[in-house]
Amino acid sequence: MKNILLPTDFSENSWNAIKYALQLFKNETCRFFLLNTYTPAIYQVEYVLLEPAQFGMVDAVKENSLKKLKELKTRIKKEFNNPKHTIKRIAAFNNLVSEIKHIVQNKPIDYVVMGTKGATGTKEILFGSNTVHVFKSVKCPILAIPSDFNFETPHEVLFPTDYEVSYKPHHLKPIIDIISLYTTRVNILHVSYGYDLSELQKANKKILEKHFKKIAHLFHDVSNQTVEEGITNFQLKTRINLLVMINNKHSFFENLFFKSTINQIGFHLNVPFLVIPAKNNKT
Repeated sequence: MKNILLPTDFSENSWNAIKYALQLFKNETCRFFLLNTYTPAIYQVEYVLLEPAQFGMVDAVKENSLKKLKELKTRIKKEFNNPKHTIKRIAAFNNLVSEIKHIVQNKPIDYVVMGTKGATGTKEILFGSNTVHVFKSVKCPILAIPSDFNFETPHEVLFPTDYEVSYKPHHLKPIIDIISLYTTRVNILHVSYGYDLSELQKANKKILEKHFKKIAHLFHDVSNQTVEEGITNFQLKTRINLLVMINNKHSFFENLFFKSTINQIGFHLNVPFLVIPAKNNKT
């Protein structure tokens, strides 16, 4: 059974991500956790000292959260009635990133599936701040779904790599688990500046070959391009349904996303993006 966490702020963007998850795992036995976090707008430090619950403020906000989660669960049952799927509700008095971290540490969550922007997202920004913080701090595979993306079967997966990661099973299992559900080809893209692979990179490439030996895959090498250009150019010639990256602190993922402001990324991402942490809660 897969355990999948679905954060929601009840926006259309988060509903779109929920729909994607329900369709992606439609043939899998799954337990979905609908998560809504809340903090009353006027909640301040002084209220902590005075037990805010005695004012009824927190209780009222919690009831509203639970009510909306119930309505969302009803909508899911109506539009995606699937006997393989169980829906649970979580309303938490916390900020979103802290609560996701807490749940991932205490439940066997396989994926967090969320929209790329919050309710106030603008088209100029690729990822909302919550998504970026989740990428950075949550030790669990994160699947980020663009707000206007309609579900497509992941027939073509793009997996850019610099071969600097010594791949372990927990890096590749989240990819293999998804693509094993479909007829999928993995396109492993290495972007370089014309240098030969080091011995370490060659060894890591062989690890990838071993893990993907039963799965259709192709290795692609491009040189004298930035990673952003390599991804963009590949998407121009091949219809990609899913982009996958390992979030390794010493890899180009870190340089691509966290060394500059997030809304200045040099490529337009219009497909779901699976981010796998280099370390998980068990490593």
